[in-house]
Amino acid sequence: MATPSLRASASGALYNPTVARNTRSVRLVLALSVASVLAVFLVYVSIAGGRTPQVSPSQLKGRHGNVSLVGQVVGPVRGQGYSRSGLRFGAVDIGKNAGMAVPVVYHGTVPDLFKVGRHIVVDGTYRHGVFVAKHDTLVTKCPSKYTPKKS
Repeated sequence: MATPSLRASASGALYNPTVARNTRSVRLVLALSVASVLAVFLVYVSIAGGRTPQVSPSQLKGRHGNVSLVGQVVGPVRGQGYSRSGLRFGAVDIGKNAGMAVPVVYHGTVPDLFKVGRHIVVDGTYRHGVFVAKHDTLVTKCPSKYTPKKS
């Protein structure tokens, strides 16, 4: 078995290159381990962590807990977002105006683009046949951006 050679440096101290290489290797392995653990954590959070399920109005029955309601606004729209009774409107599945509308109660800032026929996303809970939205979670989508252009 070969033993590492000890060389004297200019100052006269003994230097063992094997020991120096091992400390660098340990640091590298430690840094790569920490980086891989962080990468796995980020992938987990992006795939499975803390998402609010998105449901359409027809899928609300029997749901408990927080959900994101994705639908289309139907009238009549009554009230104001900052009033005590809130903004009240109906929501149906996108593309199905004839479907059963789910009543929505919302408190908070109302987007400028909010109107009947607009696609919306709002977070909240479904209680006693009414979707009670969380404060300031109403977002409108512009349907023209998501449909193919007519030729």
